[in-house]
Amino acid sequence: MSTATLDAPVVAPRSRERAVPEPIPFTRILGVELRKMFDTRSGFWLMASIVIASVIATTLTILLGDRDELSFDSFAASVGSPMSIVLPIIGVLAVTSEWSQRTALTSFTLVPSRSRVIGAKLVNALVIGAVSMLIALGVGALGNLVSSAITGNDAVWDIPAWTFAQIVLANELGMLIGFALGLLFRNSPAAIVGYFVVNLVLPGLSGALASSQEWWRDNAGWFDVNQTRFLLFDSKLTNEEWVQLGVTSGIWILLPLAIGLWLVMRSEVK
Repeated sequence: MSTATLDAPVVAPRSRERAVPEPIPFTRILGVELRKMFDTRSGFWLMASIVIASVIATTLTILLGDRDELSFDSFAASVGSPMSIVLPIIGVLAVTSEWSQRTALTSFTLVPSRSRVIGAKLVNALVIGAVSMLIALGVGALGNLVSSAITGNDAVWDIPAWTFAQIVLANELGMLIGFALGLLFRNSPAAIVGYFVVNLVLPGLSGALASSQEWWRDNAGWFDVNQTRFLLFDSKLTNEEWVQLGVTSGIWILLPLAIGLWLVMRSEVK
C-alpha cells in the first residue's frame, strides 16, 4: 500500500505596512517655539523688559520733559529708544538659545526639517516685534493722556499712521539683523556684539568715510543699512531711498540669513 504525501501550500507572510506619520503642523511648531522663548527665567524677563522699559521711559518723559512741549511724538521717541535695543537682542536669542541651552539636538530630532524650526523662530520673532511696538504705542498714548491731565493742555497726537508704520518697519529690520547674526554665529555673545558693531560702530565709520570721500558720501546709502533705516524713524523716504533700503537689507539681512541657514542645515548638531 502506497501512501501519497501532500505538501501543504506555502503561504508567504504578509508584510505589515507601517503607517507614515503625518508631518507636524507648522502652527504647532510655532506654538512650541513661542513657549520656548518665555519658558526660561531669562527669556521671561527679557520679554517683560519690553513693558517695563516702556513704562519707565514714559514716566521719565512726564517727570523730566518740558510739559508745555510734550506730545505723542515725545513719548513715542522715548519709548522707541529702549525698543531699538531690546528687540534685536530678542531676535538674537530666538536662535542662539537652541545652542546655548543645548536643546538643538532635541528640537531637530523631533522636527527633522531644520528649516521649519528656523522659520517658526523667525515668524515668532517678527510677531513679537510687532506686538511689542503696539504695546509701546499704547503705553506712549497713555503717557500722553496723563501728561495732558497733569498740565491741563490738550493732548497732541502728532504721529500719523504712515510714520508709525515706518517706525515698526525700522525696528523689525533691526530685529531681523539680530536674527540673521544669531543664525550666522549661533553664539549669543558673538551675535550681540556683532549687532552693536553693525548698529553703533559702522555708522560712525561710514560718517568718517563720508566726510573724507566724496564717492562714499554720494553712494553710502547703497551699502550702509543704517543710513536709510534710521530715516524711517523721522522722515518720509523717497523712491530712491526705498530702493537703497531694499538693497542694503539684502546685503545685511538676507545674505547673512541665507549663509546662516546653509550652515545650520549642514552642521552636525551635538
